[in-house]
Amino acid sequence: MTGPDAVEQFDIAELGRLLKEHRGPLSLRQAAAEAGVSFSTLTRVEAGAQPDLATFTRLCAWLGVSPSRFFTPTATRQVSPLDQAITHLHADPRLTDDAANKISSVLRDLYDALAKEAVPAAPAIACHLRAASVLRPGVPQRLADLLTDMNTELERLVEAGEL
Repeated sequence: MTGPDAVEQFDIAELGRLLKEHRGPLSLRQAAAEAGVSFSTLTRVEAGAQPDLATFTRLCAWLGVSPSRFFTPTATRQVSPLDQAITHLHADPRLTDDAANKISSVLRDLYDALAKEAVPAAPAIACHLRAASVLRPGVPQRLADLLTDMNTELERLVEAGEL
């Protein structure tokens, strides 16, 4: 998912892991000099601290990876098909505001009369791990896997009518 409606999560643990891996046998001081950042900054980022934008781009360049690698979409804003259609009508240069409003009104009336009620597909379980950046390496991923398994089972029970 991309675009202005996407909300993305920054994977600082992955950045720290890749830095340690890429550094290999180099000392922290040597790696920091190669990357163009201070020793203390590299140490903090490897430990899970979030770097500033300039440092982040230098580290990505040193790693040879795109900064987008560390961002994963977590949610998107839902826009109804009706709202999308109405937005397009109002953006059409061939329609006056009054004409777009009249067509929009007709569309809303038709939609309200003909659309069936939809049951929202909400996740059976949701969790935000605020402390993920201070957990031991691998723990956030194991927790995510566990929560995913729990969510899958809860969805199965809901679909089967057992919950």
